Amino acid sequence: MYDALENGFTSIEADIFLKDGKLIVAHIFPYFKGKRTLEALYLQPLFERVTNNDGKVYAGYNSPIVLMIDVKTNADKTYEALMPLLEKYKSMLSVYQDGKVVNRAVTIVLSGHKPYRLIENEQNRLAFIDEDLRKVQRDSGTTNVFTMASCKYSKLLKWDGRGIISTKEKNRLCNIVIMAHKMGEKVRLWASPEKKVVWDELLSCGVDLINTDRLPVLKKYLNSRAVVLAKLN
Repeated sequence: MYDALENGFTSIEADIFLKDGKLIVAHIFPYFKGKRTLEALYLQPLFERVTNNDGKVYAGYNSPIVLMIDVKTNADKTYEALMPLLEKYKSMLSVYQDGKVVNRAVTIVLSGHKPYRLIENEQNRLAFIDEDLRKVQRDSGTTNVFTMASCKYSKLLKWDGRGIISTKEKNRLCNIVIMAHKMGEKVRLWASPEKKVVWDELLSCGVDLINTDRLPVLKKYLNSRAVVLAKLN
């Protein structure tokens, strides 16, 4: 999280497991990581930052940042354990309340094992769901549940960055992004090839979020792209 914030990113991801009543942050099952809780590593530090920064994660940045929580254990049980924890930090979290979304400093988006039934039936909640990008048309009737639509890169595209992306694949990507945007959802492709030519094509089709662990590299790329666009404009 600190690496992401130091590099100025506005979307952060944490993998969590429910273990012995605790929400543990880990990429694989956390046998010996009882102290690496979601609260200690993410929610509490974000809350302190927001409290000390006039209610914002970044000074002068008035939109929410996204904390994506990738649920690795049972969807409903993990969400039930998560709800009281989110309530504790409610003052900084975006909320769906009585049919309206109120944006605050941090928006929680659930991915992985998703508690669709629980989320859809709540009139007041502090979490949203990352939709399967390939189902965006079928799920269009669900209002204010999805704020993001994602899928694994290889499930949508076969192009690996060598040569030129085919017209068929590019059109497929652009069309599905257009549909997601019509539903008010940001688009994310995860596990995409970490190549600038691939990032170029994703952004040219309107993809909103690029997943990477190479934060400084992506930051440099995005900054250089912003300079180019500024010169063109």
